[in-house]
Amino acid sequence: MSTPEIIIDLDKIAHNVRTLKKLYSTRGISIAGVTKVMSGNARLAKILVQNGLEILADSRITNIKKMWCDGVNAKFVLLRTLLSEVEEVVKYAHISLNSDLSIIRALSKAAEKKNTVHQIILMIELGDLREGIMPIELNDVVRDILKLQGIKLVGIGTNLACFAGVKPDEKKMRQLSSIAEDLEKRFSISLPIISGGNSANYNWFMSTTDLGRINHLRVGESLYLGCEPLEKLPIPELSIDAFTLYAEVIESGMKPSAPKGETGMDAFGSKPEFKDYGSVQRAILAIGKQDVMTDGLTPPIGMTIIGANSDHLILNTHKTNLKVGDTVAFSINYGSLLSVMHSNTVAKKYVQTTNDSRVLSNSRGKRLTPQTTFSGS
Repeated sequence: MSTPEIIIDLDKIAHNVRTLKKLYSTRGISIAGVTKVMSGNARLAKILVQNGLEILADSRITNIKKMWCDGVNAKFVLLRTLLSEVEEVVKYAHISLNSDLSIIRALSKAAEKKNTVHQIILMIELGDLREGIMPIELNDVVRDILKLQGIKLVGIGTNLACFAGVKPDEKKMRQLSSIAEDLEKRFSISLPIISGGNSANYNWFMSTTDLGRINHLRVGESLYLGCEPLEKLPIPELSIDAFTLYAEVIESGMKPSAPKGETGMDAFGSKPEFKDYGSVQRAILAIGKQDVMTDGLTPPIGMTIIGANSDHLILNTHKTNLKVGDTVAFSINYGSLLSVMHSNTVAKKYVQTTNDSRVLSNSRGKRLTPQTTFSGS
């Protein structure tokens, strides 16, 4: 085993894809599988397509280009459009999400140059303060878009519960539906895609009696981690352990719980605080912040993460006596998953079995499995 290593259970991801697609389709909502955690990995992308997802969405055109070139047969949606990349956007993305008129004009020119029509979804700001046209400016922007050649406005969308954590509730979804109907009536157009948000829309979807015009969601976290993002609670019937991260113990023993000597800032510019519990059983693992966003890791029950620097993670193992060479398994949140899947210092191992491969013995030591919980954002 090469450590650190993340084990990726493809069968569990496939199960989540099928389950979520079936759930949302029962009420007329299609889902696009957000692939940015895959870093353009065609093997993972094909799992999504083979299990029923026709649309894949990514924030990097480089990832879409990679999947395209590796034979992933899907319709690609670009979630973030750069002015400097419009030529490739028109070439490799079927649809792009946009919120700036200057970029849309550049897409128009690029599409005309290629003698094609590029489809766009116009993003609308509904309170989360990430990307989106302010509603008061919407009519003027749509009027200008409809004059452009090489561009087809196929829908509107919004993003919530991402930057500011604003919930996609009944009020927000009614507002988006109302905007869609107003635009169609005002400009005599049809908007086939009304994209209401992301995995955070699960609670709204399950509780509302009226979906309004919402017929599309961009889903990532719930596909991979089996939870809804607002409270990090598991979604019924989904697998929550498709990804497990392993790190190896390189030191273990009793050490003081508080530093000795005058302290300043640590290597990352913060000043950590410590409580003195006397001597504690600690272990140092060969994984750090350059490998993964350590704030999003959850260790096995009975262990506590004390902190991390670029190369080391320090655990208080309490009553568990780890030995050098043991490996410890961590569950991870979405932020950590994003970072670790893009890390070239963490090995990736794909398994296609419903068996729990995480508890297999390791010739270099024993494995400790993580507790089932979600923390962080």
